[in-house]
Formats: sequence, structure tokens, C-alpha cells
Amino acid sequence: MPLKVVSLFSGAGGLDLGFEKAGFSTIWANEFDKKIWATFERNFPHVKLDRRSIVDVSVDEIPDCDGMIGGPPCQSWSEAGAGRGINDKRGQLFYDYIRILQVKQPKFFLVENVSGILSARHKEAFTGFLKAFESAGYTINWKLVNANDYDVPEDRERVIIVGYRNDLQKKFEFPEPHRHKPNLREAIGDLPEAVPALEKNKTNGKLEVPNHEYLIGGYSPIFMSRNRVRAWDEPSFTIQAGGRQAPIHPKAPKMVKIGPNKQEFAKGHEDEYRRLSVRECARVQTFPDDFEFIYIDVADGYKMIGNAVPVNLAKAIATKIKEDLDEQ
Repeated sequence: MPLKVVSLFSGAGGLDLGFEKAGFSTIWANEFDKKIWATFERNFPHVKLDRRSIVDVSVDEIPDCDGMIGGPPCQSWSEAGAGRGINDKRGQLFYDYIRILQVKQPKFFLVENVSGILSARHKEAFTGFLKAFESAGYTINWKLVNANDYDVPEDRERVIIVGYRNDLQKKFEFPEPHRHKPNLREAIGDLPEAVPALEKNKTNGKLEVPNHEYLIGGYSPIFMSRNRVRAWDEPSFTIQAGGRQAPIHPKAPKMVKIGPNKQEFAKGHEDEYRRLSVRECARVQTFPDDFEFIYIDVADGYKMIGNAVPVNLAKAIATKIKEDLDEQ
């Protein structure tokens, strides 16, 4: 029998897919964003999806499980956002995760969040979360990991917290980084040329390669303040939740610095610069091609993927957890 997992703040299901690839079974999931529901249900038809805000879900409505996984909303802790942290209602959703954990008492839990949660201004809140996990009865370990160390063709730093219930008398140890660091050529080199989104960045609908379309429109001064091109033999920049911030396809030359915080596209190559397509971003986040993202606005496809945990990172962590639990 596969070990049963409950998924909170499920998003498009990157964590869930990684855990399923490691031999776990998601039995119940919760996601409040209605723009994600169709995608999650298409790709996880066997999972009961609860569509309410987690604050409205009572613990007795959640099935018993071996593990609890999820990434509480990261916008409150992001370096790119307002950084309101625990003063933001979204930041306080961490406490709902802990509320459920305290009662359900699964064998393990996993929380994922952005590196910004480690910043000095959030130190007190982060320390408080760790103490709350320990008070709930868990031996915890946490680490800032780079997804590129775990078979993901992307530089992406995220905080992972894993806890084992105290009676297991075991502490999670993070798996060793993989020797091979995948790059963009391995991730997207075999894909045909993508198509631009339709007017107002609406989807083209059914494509030969699902979701292989890219956001059109201009680039902001902030975007043009840095090089946004990684070469074929490099990992991608971090895939962000905003489509307008998507990295540029590696067929283009690297951008040229023309002043402080100001870059431009290489002269004579302007038509080679385009954003990575939704499918290319999904490949970078190690979603398989049969995982289809459903949306009307192309920006929503980028958002789902950018907010997801890379599948291969989730699988690497889940595999280690399964090995530990199998030993018990």
C-alpha cells in the first residue's frame, strides 16, 4: 500500500507529482485559487480536491494520512514583493498548516517556501514557525536548497522544512546534491518553435505540443535592467509566477549592458528575443509534457508553473523520506 499524503496549498501539483513519482499517493488536496482547479483536476483525477480557503476547513474533514505536504503562499515572504510577512493574511496561513498538523499528527510533514523567508526582517516569524512545528511533536530539519542540485535545469533557491514525528526517533537528512546539473539544452532543446499568444495574450487553445505558446508584449525597465538570457549550456534563471518576467529563450544572444541597471537586446538580433513559452517553463520546472495546464489567459499558465515546486526536486526529497519511513 502506498503511503498516503494530504496536500495543502496544492497549486498545480508539482509537490504532489513529485511525491507520486516517489511512490506516495495523494488522497486529499486543498486549493483555493479557482484558476487552478481545472488544471489540478485534469492531472490528478484520482484526488479529492477541496476548493475552500484552508481557514474554513475543519480538521475532522481531512482524512488521516502518513504525511502532509504543502507550500503556504510565498508572496508575503518574497524579496520581490512587499515583504509584509506575518503581517499579511497570506503569511498567517502558515498557522493553518500548523493547526492541521497538530491534530492529524502524520508521520512526517514538508513545507516549501521562498528564500526571502530567511531574511532578517522575517527572522522572528520564521523562528516562531520552527518552534511551533517542534511543539506539535516533530523533529525538524530545514535547508535552503538549489533545485539545480536535484535534476532541475534551473537556478531556483527555496527553503524546505521536513519534520518527522518524535516517536519515529529519526531526523530527516537532505539527500546529497546530484553530480549532474541539467541545462537548458537538455530541458527544451528538442522542442519545435513556439507560437505567440493571441491578441490580449489569450491562449491559442489546443496545440501540437500542449501549452507551447509565449506571452507577447513589451518589457519593463526592471526587466531590461539585467541580462535575462541564459545560454543553452546553462541552467535557466528562476521561473517566476509572472509571465512578463519569464526568461528569454536561449536562441538569443545575451543582453548587452549599456549603463547602470540598463541592458538592451544585441543589435541585429532583436527578432530572436522572446520569452520562454509556457511549455518551456513547465519543462524547466520538470513537469512532463502530458501534464496539461488549462487556462484562457496565458499569464495564468506562467503563474501556475512559477508558483509550483519543481517536480524533480519534490521527487528527490520524497524518495529520501520514503526510504526513511520504509526503514521504520
